[in-house]
Amino acid sequence: MTQLASIGRSAAIGIYETMVRIAACDQGIQKGLAAGELQFQYYPAGGQEAIAATIGALLDEGDRSVTTYRVIHDIVAKGTPVSEIFAEMYGKATGCSKGKGGPMHLSDPKSGLMVTTGIVGAGAPIANGLGLAAQLKGTGKVTVCSFGDGAANIGAVHEALNMAALWKLPVVFVCQNNLYAEYTSFKESTSSSSIADRAQGYGMAGEECDGCDPVSVYEAAGRAIDRARTGHGPTLLECIAPRLQGHAFGSEQTHMDQAQLERDIENAPLVTVRKRLLEEGLASEEQLAVIEKTAAEEVAAAQAFAAKSVDLDSSELYTEIFADDSLLPEGPGSGGVRIEDPKPSNTTKMMFGEAVNNALDTALASDPSVFLLGEDIMDPAGGIVKATYGLSTKHGLDRVRGTPISEQAIVGAAIGASLEGMKPVAEIMVCDFAMVCMDQIANHAAKLRYMSGGRTSVPITIRMMSAGNVGSFGAQHSQSLESWFAHTPGLKVVAPSTAFDAKGLLLSCIQDPDPCISLEAMRCFFVPGDVGEGDYRVPIGKAAVRQSGTDVTLISYSWGMQEIQAAAQTLAGEGVSAEVIDLRTIVPLDLEAVLSSVRKTGRAIVVHPAVEFCGFGAELSSKIHENLFAELKAPVARLGARYTPIPFNQTLENLHFPNAAGVLEKARSMLA
Repeated sequence: MTQLASIGRSAAIGIYETMVRIAACDQGIQKGLAAGELQFQYYPAGGQEAIAATIGALLDEGDRSVTTYRVIHDIVAKGTPVSEIFAEMYGKATGCSKGKGGPMHLSDPKSGLMVTTGIVGAGAPIANGLGLAAQLKGTGKVTVCSFGDGAANIGAVHEALNMAALWKLPVVFVCQNNLYAEYTSFKESTSSSSIADRAQGYGMAGEECDGCDPVSVYEAAGRAIDRARTGHGPTLLECIAPRLQGHAFGSEQTHMDQAQLERDIENAPLVTVRKRLLEEGLASEEQLAVIEKTAAEEVAAAQAFAAKSVDLDSSELYTEIFADDSLLPEGPGSGGVRIEDPKPSNTTKMMFGEAVNNALDTALASDPSVFLLGEDIMDPAGGIVKATYGLSTKHGLDRVRGTPISEQAIVGAAIGASLEGMKPVAEIMVCDFAMVCMDQIANHAAKLRYMSGGRTSVPITIRMMSAGNVGSFGAQHSQSLESWFAHTPGLKVVAPSTAFDAKGLLLSCIQDPDPCISLEAMRCFFVPGDVGEGDYRVPIGKAAVRQSGTDVTLISYSWGMQEIQAAAQTLAGEGVSAEVIDLRTIVPLDLEAVLSSVRKTGRAIVVHPAVEFCGFGAELSSKIHENLFAELKAPVARLGARYTPIPFNQTLENLHFPNAAGVLEKARSMLA
C-alpha cells in the first residue's frame, strides 16, 4: 500500500478530516433514528467514507455531482453545510431542500450536488446532461456520478455509459462497490468479477481501485477527472469498499459473511487511515483528536440548529410544483392563465408538421440555449415524419443531436442540461415509448423543482407523437397517455389540434420554466392551417372557443377536435347549436372556459383519443358536475377509446377510437 505522504501531507489530513465529518454525521443521524427523534429510511455510508472524501478533494468548486440515496458521504464531501443537511433530515424549512426532499433526495446546487435520486441507477442519464451542458458551454466543469454495484446492472446506467462514451462527455462514473446490492452479494448478482472491465465494451476508460485507501482513489480518480476535464471523455471508475453494516439503518445482517464483516470492521477506512497518518508522521495524536472533537461539535450544533428550526408552513404544500403555482389544477392560489391569444400580422399556410419544424427552427435561431436531441432527428432522416428535417444542416449537429435508441438516456440528458440553464427539446419518437423512460419523466423531471425546495428547475420540452387512428400501427405505437402525464404533479401537457397552435404552443413550451410534454398527433400532421410568422406564443393553459353555441358544449383536444367539429357541423344542419371547446392544454387546465360554456348550454360531451375508462374525460366530467350540478340539463357524457389494446385490423380500429358518429349519438340522446 502506497504511503499517504505520496499525495501530500495537507491533502492526506484534509481527506481524513472529511472522512471524520462524514462518520460523525452518519452516526449522529443513526443516533437520532434510534432515539426516535428522526423517522425515515436511512442508508448508512460506513466503509465508503474514503471514496467521497478523496474525490471531493480533487474536484473544483464549479464541478457537479449526482448521487444516489446512500448519500451522506457524498454531500458532506461536496461541501454542503452540515447544519442544512441535518435540517433537511428533520424536514425543516432551513434544510438544503426546504424539508421537501428529505434524506433520499438531498441536493444543493450551491455546492454542486445537483441531484440525489432514490431510484437505483437513475442519476447516470442526468449526469450526462450536466456534462453535455459543460461541453456545449465550454466551461471545463466535470460531473461525478456515484452509484452502487447494484445500479451497475440497471438499464439506465448502460444507456448512459454508451451515450457518454459516444459523445466524449466530461463525466466520471463512480461505482462505489460495497459488494452488496441491497441484500444480494456481488457474486450472486453479477457474473463478471469487475464492473470497471465493462468500460472496454463501451469504448471508454475504466479503472478499479481500493475504495478504502485514499491514495488508490486519489490516483485513479485524479486520472479520470483530468481525462474528463481535458476533453478525453468519461471514465468508469470502480471503487471497492466493503459495506460495514446492513442495507439500511436497522436492517438485519444475517445475509452477510459474518467473518468477513468482522474483518472489514476491524480494518475500516477510518481506523486504517488514522493509523497511517500517525505511523507516517503526517499528524500527531493531538491533531487528530482536535479534528475528531471539532467534527463531533459540528454535528451536535447542526442537530441543535435543526431541532430548533421552523417547521414548514402548511401553505408550502402547494409551492414549488410549477414556477407559477397559480397554474396548478388545485390549491389555494390556482387560477389559470388569463393571457390573450397572439394575433400575428402575417400568416402563412402550412401543414401541422411544417409548423412544428418552423417552431423548432425559430427557437434554435433565437436562443443559443436551445438544442434538440432524439433518435434520427438529424439530416438526412430529419425525423420519422420530417419534423426536424433541415435543422441539423442549418444549425449544426451539436444543437440538433441524433442519439442512440435510448429513451432513458435522452430524457435524462435533457434534464441534466436543463439544470445548467439549457432549454433542451427531447423527442420521444412515439408516445408509447414514453413508458420506457417514465422514471426520468415522472420521478425526476416532474419532481426535481419540488424535491429541491425550488432551488432547481427543469425547463425541458419532450415532444412525442401519438400515432393512433391513422391505421396500421397497432397496439404499441398508437396510444395516447395524456392522463398518465396529467396525473403526475409537475408536468405541463399540451395537445394542439391546429398548425397555428402547434407552433405557438411548442414555442411557449420551449421557453417555459417547467417540464412540458407536447403531444403531436400524427393524424394532425398533414392537416394545413394558417401559421403566424416569426416568434409568437400561444399561452399554455388557455382553451380556445372554436365555435359558439347555445344547446350543447363539445370539448376535446388534439385529433379529437376533428371529430367534434364534424359532429357540430352535422348538428347545425339538424337545428342544434353546439359550442366547440378546444382545450389545447391538459395541464394547466382552463376549467373556467369549460364551466363558462357549460353554464350557458347546460350540456357537455367530453371526447378524447385515450381510453375512456379512467381517462381525462372522467376528471373533466367530475369537475363540471361538482361546479354546475344544479345548472345541468343532463349528466355530462364522455366518449373515449374502448377498453381494448389498439387493434391492427382497420375495422376493429375504427370501432376502438371515438368518432363523429359516436359524438352525434351522445348529443342526440342528451338533447332528447
